[in-house]
Order: sequence, then structure tokens, then C-alpha cells
Amino acid sequence: MFERFTADARGVVAGAVEHASRAGSPVVTEEHLLLALLDREGTRASFALASLGVTDRRAELAEALAAGRRRGGMSRAEEDALAGLGISVQEIVARVEEAHGPGALSGETRGKVWPSGRPSFTKGAKKVLEKALGLAVARRQKHIGDEHLLLALAVLPGLAGEALAECGGTYASLTRLLSPPAA
Repeated sequence: MFERFTADARGVVAGAVEHASRAGSPVVTEEHLLLALLDREGTRASFALASLGVTDRRAELAEALAAGRRRGGMSRAEEDALAGLGISVQEIVARVEEAHGPGALSGETRGKVWPSGRPSFTKGAKKVLEKALGLAVARRQKHIGDEHLLLALAVLPGLAGEALAECGGTYASLTRLLSPPAA
């Protein structure tokens, strides 16, 4: 699959690995892919993010991702679903942090190294890569660009897509900007 990735898409994956490494994360997540997309300049995805104002809201997006990590990676939609069952995620987070310290549910383990020397990708991050391939195939495109990675993040459920949408990067708005012109 990686042979179909453009240089820009490969740059996003490499950037995600760098973000994970700097964070001391034992895995590369969807969040790392999103942060790497925000780092890029002069690409189709960076154009779309800038056009929608997402790039200007990077700090807000980073805060939303951090809040989600504090909830153990749970999206607001998942938190709302649990609230419907009478379960308060905020109360659980507060109790766990009271017992184990701030950020106890974040899963962050500073200073961990990858045993194999290479990073591993979470199931969610792998789904993003697979969905990007599916989107490219559905558009009858032979390459997988950073725009496909961005669209995949936006369409898949989860924390990264939710944070992206909250900052204006919905799947519908991104699709409008990134769809090839009609022939």
C-alpha cells in the first residue's frame, strides 16, 4: 500500500512518527496523523485546512485532543452515550486522577522506546491508512495523497475526527474542497 503514497502522504506518516516519538508515545495514533497534517505546507490537505480556518485554530484543536486524551481517548459522542446510561465520564476521570494523579487515563508513558526500534500504529491509525486507500480507489485515483489521509480522519469516528470537525474540518466541507472538478 505504501508504494501508492505520494511524497506528501509519506511526509504525513513520517511526521506522525515524529510526533509520537516527541510525545514519548509507544504507538502512533490518529491524533499524531492529524497533528502531522497540520504541520504540512503547500499540499492539497494543507490548502483545505487553511481554507476552512482549521490551521488558525490549531491551539484549540490541540486542546480538544488533550481533553480527549484525559478522558482516555474517548470522544464526546462516546461520553454523551455513556451519560445517557447514567455514567459520568468526568466523575470517573476525577476519581481516577484523585487516586493516580493528573492524566492517569491518558495512556501517556514518557520515555518509552519502541521495542522493535520501529513505531507501531494503533488500530485506529491503521484504519485511517486503510480508509485513505479506499477513498482513493473510490475516486479512481492511483495514488494516495495527504488529502486522502485528511478525508479518512474526518470520516472515521473517533477523537481526531471529532476535534477536526469542531474546528471546521467536517467531512462534507473537506469533500467539497478536495473533490476533483467535474469534467
